[in-house]
Amino acid sequence: MTDAASPSRTDPLAHPVQTDTTTGRKAPIPKRKKPGAYRVPPREHRHGLLIVNTGDGKGKTTAALGLLLRAVGRGMRVGMFQFIKSAETRYGEHIAAEQLGVEIIPLGDGFTWLSENIEEDRALAQRGWARAHDALTAGTFDVLILDELTYCLTFGWLDQDEVIAALRARPVGTHVVVTGRDAVPALVAAADLVTEMRVVKHPYREQGIAAQAGIEL
Repeated sequence: MTDAASPSRTDPLAHPVQTDTTTGRKAPIPKRKKPGAYRVPPREHRHGLLIVNTGDGKGKTTAALGLLLRAVGRGMRVGMFQFIKSAETRYGEHIAAEQLGVEIIPLGDGFTWLSENIEEDRALAQRGWARAHDALTAGTFDVLILDELTYCLTFGWLDQDEVIAALRARPVGTHVVVTGRDAVPALVAAADLVTEMRVVKHPYREQGIAAQAGIEL
């Protein structure tokens, strides 16, 4: 239905002409950016970001994997260390990573916060952090994803000050993504970008639908 006061448009996809009803003059329409020939600048010219995906909603790792895909498309070197997932279980992202030539390295032993062997959990986290820290300081990757690292900090398996100092001292131009619930305040303060996922509805909570291949697995 066309507003009688608005001039007709011949192109249905064109922006409507906005009219200032007080003066009758056309209101300015913001210019839209045109896509350009984007390129990845040299590392020394990049603004390396510390990105944190936290909160109790689904999507933290999923968002990180989306960024991984975008970075790979730009020819960037991307690596992902998973602090909770076990190498004994192959998730969909592991299969896709092999096809893309991307390193995704599971460092955990499943859902270790349910474990009764806290000392083994701590030792596992510390061994995993040593590997991730080596890759970080060596500048191996343009984008380094530390999946579910927040749990290792929240549960006290890793020293918060040590980890955050290493993240702050990352090589110039290196992007680091940290995921997981309950990001500690010091990590949030150090980050450049923090997104909190919030549960509105969840198929398991409302309908009892378990995790499914291609969605969670």
